[in-house]
Amino acid sequence: MRDLHGLPLTTDAAAAEAFNRTLRSYLAYGTDTPQLMKATLAADPAFALGHCLMGSLMMLAFNRGSVAAAAQAQRNAAKTAAQATAREQMHVRALERWVAADVDGALRLWEDILRDHPRDVLALRLSHFNYFWHGRAQEMLACVERLRPHWSDDLPGWTTLLSCAAFALEECGDYAAAERAGRQAVALASDDVWGTHAVAHVMEMQGRADEGIAWLGGLEQHWDGKNHFVHHLWWHRALFHLQKREADTVLELYDRRFRDPASPLCAAIPDLYIDVQNAASMLFRLERHGVRVGDRWTELADHAEKRIGDCLSTFTLPHWAMALAAAGRDAAAARFVEGMRDYAAGEASNAPTVREVAIPVCLAVIAHRKGEHAAAVDHMRPVLPRLQELGGSHAQRHVLQQLFLDAERLRAGNTLQRG
Repeated sequence: MRDLHGLPLTTDAAAAEAFNRTLRSYLAYGTDTPQLMKATLAADPAFALGHCLMGSLMMLAFNRGSVAAAAQAQRNAAKTAAQATAREQMHVRALERWVAADVDGALRLWEDILRDHPRDVLALRLSHFNYFWHGRAQEMLACVERLRPHWSDDLPGWTTLLSCAAFALEECGDYAAAERAGRQAVALASDDVWGTHAVAHVMEMQGRADEGIAWLGGLEQHWDGKNHFVHHLWWHRALFHLQKREADTVLELYDRRFRDPASPLCAAIPDLYIDVQNAASMLFRLERHGVRVGDRWTELADHAEKRIGDCLSTFTLPHWAMALAAAGRDAAAARFVEGMRDYAAGEASNAPTVREVAIPVCLAVIAHRKGEHAAAVDHMRPVLPRLQELGGSHAQRHVLQQLFLDAERLRAGNTLQRG
């Protein structure tokens, strides 16, 4: 049996077909990915790479509560991996390292897979995401560039490669090449939301708000059946409207498009990391523009209290802190920081970043909300050159830079008043 790109699969025909449907859905951000995944394993419960994909999907939630299920999937894969190909066995070992919070080890194994099998689209996608969320943009780009000569436009995953290249190029500052690659991906597949997203990032970085609104508005008809990532596209749309000082439109997009707790997507996973990032950062931006946001912080803070000690998504940590501080939950915010300190004392790959960057940033977030602007500046100034280590994009991290500049301005004003 073979996967989308002709690589051998150790399973039967029915499971291989189901696996390829699952892989296509995953690459396309389909809401049916979990159901297709279950069908794959039902077809062949001894399919090692199938269990491995199941575990990887669990880990992509960046939620401590999903790790146990991912670990069980890895154990299921390991039990049947002896008969699998060397490539499939390497995927199983990569998942083992990922479950153990050794992301560096997992990345090395995915790179080893790609060295020997440069058309392995699963290894590409998993490494791409983990490079991004661990602040390693140059490595994200280098990985795609190494693979590109081995790919061609007749491969089912070609638009995935193009959109990964587009986003990596944008994060590394080559906006012209990024926009070309992203537009090419979308021209070939109008529902390629990662390529759509990459072009939106270019327009955000270049201040092209009207073009950004038109770009996203012209493609939203193709987003039916997509997962939570559409919320992030609507967040980008809101950012463009915020640039135009259209606060009412931003709030409408917040409530109806990317943070409606009653919507099926939000109700299914109310505390998904990227949704929390979208919501908290937009509320902060709105308040900075003098817009009243009502009680919208409350439901975010409710989720934040339940995630104390969960540091798998480093970039989400300042956003949880924003919610707790904005809702006035000082005791919970203190527990939140202690939870980070406990985590940072461990051996997870991101523990040093949590300890050296995320904790000072979160302390700055909390101090800023309390009006302790000198403390916010003191916490944050030393780590400004290291913000990229938190992960996230330039556009996403901009909210942290705004917070620092706001604290610095207000501290200066307080100093003048005292003088």
